[in-house]
Amino acid sequence: MDLSIVIPSYNERDNIRHLVERIHQALDALMIDYEIWFVDDSTDDTVEVLAHIVEMDEQVHVYHRDHARGLASAVVAGFARATGEYIIVMDADLQHPPDLLPKIYKRLRHGSDIVIPSRFVPGGSDGGLGPLRKFISFAARSIGQVMLRRLRRITDCTSGFFGFQRKVVEHAALDPIGWKILIEILAKGDYRTVHEIPYTFLARDAGESKMSLKEQANYLRHILRLVSQIPEDRRFWLFCVVGVTGVVVNIAVLCVLKYTLAVQDVFASVIASLAAMLSNYIWNDQITWQDVGTQRKWNTKLPLFVCISIVGIAITTLVMHTLSSFFVPVPIGQTVGILLATLWSYTMNNRLTWRDANADARKKIVITREKRKVGPIHPWH
Repeated sequence: MDLSIVIPSYNERDNIRHLVERIHQALDALMIDYEIWFVDDSTDDTVEVLAHIVEMDEQVHVYHRDHARGLASAVVAGFARATGEYIIVMDADLQHPPDLLPKIYKRLRHGSDIVIPSRFVPGGSDGGLGPLRKFISFAARSIGQVMLRRLRRITDCTSGFFGFQRKVVEHAALDPIGWKILIEILAKGDYRTVHEIPYTFLARDAGESKMSLKEQANYLRHILRLVSQIPEDRRFWLFCVVGVTGVVVNIAVLCVLKYTLAVQDVFASVIASLAAMLSNYIWNDQITWQDVGTQRKWNTKLPLFVCISIVGIAITTLVMHTLSSFFVPVPIGQTVGILLATLWSYTMNNRLTWRDANADARKKIVITREKRKVGPIHPWH
């Protein structure tokens, strides 16, 4: 089988027939073997509509789940049943234009591991969303891109419309929560190239949106779980937590030295800072980078960590002083400096102090984007 199209559906009786017809219109000219898999959680007569289509169309298959819910888990169930070398995922509500299926398939055939129609590259549009949905979509993308490194260069990382080569997920332990399966694949999949093409997200003609507060909460749970499962993302946030504990150690030691032992302020400050550095080093070595196969001993790692930390302190002070000269309040300048110093310290410690012995063997992911503008694709009636 050349291509499998996996479509999760939930109470979409008014869209199913139109969608199947448009898929056939788009793909029949390619002269390829393809199948359509609906994974259906419906509670209305969508079940009967799908059953009738299956009787008439041998390319359409249905897996109906009676006691399971969740768009992402439905898609994973579809992957288990799909037989195509290439897989495309799309929604059942006709907001993802089937007209793009040949382009996605050809890009996959030409070597792209993942192809994502994007609303946010030149020529794309999210005009099918209302203002509130646009804000929710923006917030979801931003949270994912901040928390997960592999999502940061993908413009439409929360899309429900994408294609990939089967090998991308063959050995990935997919276990998504809620409705955003693409972030699970991007975070866990085995791939080297991602290609984005522009498309116009269409307004829904029939049926109702399945968006809810519960799904938003599931999305946040999904992001946090991925952070805990992906070492390269987990390390950064552990590093930040350790940094906060270092502040607590610094203040505690300072207070003991100044108010209990009557140590002079400057010496108390220096000793407290050194104690915080040592505490941070120990916690980072034992927790943050404990899974990294570095060959360095503590007598190399500790001096590197201290030097990087000292430069971080200098960055914080320099940024604060520079911004204050432009009349930025000192607390704000200090905060900006701390953020930049944190990025510096994490990056350099990751590359030098606890450098992964296998880091050089890993290849970078290449992101390419279609430059040619694709005009609006209007719904079939």
